[in-house]
Amino acid sequence: MIAQGESSRAQIDRILQSEALRSSDGLRRLLKFLADKSISGEADQLKEFSIGIDAFGKPPTYDPRHDSTVRIQVGRLRQKLTEYYQTEGKDDPIVVELPKGRFKLNWQERPATMVSFTCPALAPAPEPSIPPARPERRALFVTAAALILVSVVAVYSALQLRQERLETAVFRAGWTPEIETLWGPFIAADRPLILSISAPLFVDLPGLGVFRGMSLNRVEDIQKSPAVATLQRTFRTAPPQPFYYYSTIGDVNVTFLLGKLLAARIPHVSVVNGTELSWTQLSENNVVLIGSPKFFNQQLASLPVKPELILEPRNGIHNYHPQAGEPAIFVDQPGRDRSSGVTYALVSHTPGPLGKGDVMSFSGRNGAGVMGAVRCFTEPGSARGLLSRMRKPSGETPRYYQALLKIEFQDGVPLQTSYVLHRELRAMDAPK
Repeated sequence: MIAQGESSRAQIDRILQSEALRSSDGLRRLLKFLADKSISGEADQLKEFSIGIDAFGKPPTYDPRHDSTVRIQVGRLRQKLTEYYQTEGKDDPIVVELPKGRFKLNWQERPATMVSFTCPALAPAPEPSIPPARPERRALFVTAAALILVSVVAVYSALQLRQERLETAVFRAGWTPEIETLWGPFIAADRPLILSISAPLFVDLPGLGVFRGMSLNRVEDIQKSPAVATLQRTFRTAPPQPFYYYSTIGDVNVTFLLGKLLAARIPHVSVVNGTELSWTQLSENNVVLIGSPKFFNQQLASLPVKPELILEPRNGIHNYHPQAGEPAIFVDQPGRDRSSGVTYALVSHTPGPLGKGDVMSFSGRNGAGVMGAVRCFTEPGSARGLLSRMRKPSGETPRYYQALLKIEFQDGVPLQTSYVLHRELRAMDAPK
């Protein structure tokens, strides 16, 4: 490793101005921060928490256990450094490395090209000659070795070919042209993907336990709740605290389906609690929101698009500009025990904050509805049927849209999903 001085800073400046980092302010900020700390000798004391606070402006309540921004960005920076030295920086005299598991940068001098030659005066004396083996034995040995080598190569090639064919068949079965169309913006962009699961708010009464009230969805609801106040007085507990660490089995299943499909095409996929999805994460990543919108309404309100359909937790899905024959509201039709019936789900694909990136949300009042909607976007047959209804007369699919789906379910399992309608959305700054 070389001494860290002016040449080290000059190399960092060269990387900061490169095409590899020019479009990512977050990575440039992180590289400069790590370089300053490494050169000053403070990098050994760096922690994920301090990087989140000092480099990314996280609030004092930032918890790295539930917010993976730093880990994701450090991984992206390591990948960008590798790409830089394979392209623009292939001739740079100094190589900057970010070892895995560490936040301290290393500067290495690129080794000079070596030219080999033989000095006649120092050439080693010839080895004593060894009598050659009998020709017939040597031929037999060479033939046997060649046959063994050919056999090993043939077996290995056959196994590799079989595995490649199997992987290719599985890949093609999952990624049909329709699936490619629906998820194209997410796999084409050089952005990590975050799957954000809605997490219902529970009330934690210290020493007593946690409970869920259907009308308690915000921290201020807990503070104003007469029921919570009564429990606290009766059992003489400490002040109640919000608790966000549970999710429904339906949302978990949906996350698994999406992760299984998308992780094969997107290098960096992570899962976060919906209530802890930060503005920075929403701005610097592509995001898929899963579950009831009441748990991420604040994030949706920040997106540069005006929705045509809005799911309200108590009233159903509102259709604000009904076309001929369309109702103004779509209301669920539960069965006798609420584990069966008919429900509606809303899928929205919008631009991210400031028009950068993509955000997809799968929302509904029923877990079976959300699962049915996700299947339309992950199963080839369902995706084909959905796109056939959403395509324009020109054959194009809307860039941004909302799709309303109707799901029949039994015992919490979606049985049939039907297209109802869709609306094309325009970014607020896009020309009409």
